[in-house]
Amino acid sequence: MSRTIYLLRHGQTQFNAELRLQGHCNSDLTAIGLQQAEAMANTLAGLLSTPQDWALYSSPLGRAQKTAQIISEHLQLSPDNIQLDERLMELGLGEWEQQRAPDLQLQFPQLSQQVLSWYLQAPGAERYEHLQGRLLSWLQEPSLPQQVVVVAHGLSGAVLRGLYAQLDYDAVWQQEIPQNAFFKLSNGQIERIAC
Repeated sequence: MSRTIYLLRHGQTQFNAELRLQGHCNSDLTAIGLQQAEAMANTLAGLLSTPQDWALYSSPLGRAQKTAQIISEHLQLSPDNIQLDERLMELGLGEWEQQRAPDLQLQFPQLSQQVLSWYLQAPGAERYEHLQGRLLSWLQEPSLPQQVVVVAHGLSGAVLRGLYAQLDYDAVWQQEIPQNAFFKLSNGQIERIAC
């Protein structure tokens, strides 16, 4: 695949700070989250010699949109250029949305022995196959430009990287989901870029 993608996760939100699960819910970026978005934007601006040649995509969820707006400002792109795509939304976490992760792990002790895949056990959660399907649809979109910056989420971003690099199920959930780094997807490889 010749396409190059810079994949960013939104900055820290109030729910992140409270250890609450978000899924399709929204929560504002914290002061730290705004700083993280600024750091990612500055790092990205240093990597792209011609930012106007890059398309900017975002999940439509507020935390991703706000991060994308900060990115567009630093790249001197119009916020009107941000292309919102529902396929980039976070994994829907059903009845666990807005619940605190530590409380869930106390209630269901077996969760703490699993990696990120424990989120899929939420009652009413989006199925892994559905998440994979919508992200693969975006990744294989014929009209998707060759140079793309995308702002998404932790879990959906891990699955997108897994699809790109053809990782197996267990390897997908072993990945990190940082808010102080982002990833370059190019020539079938994934490169972590610290901010």
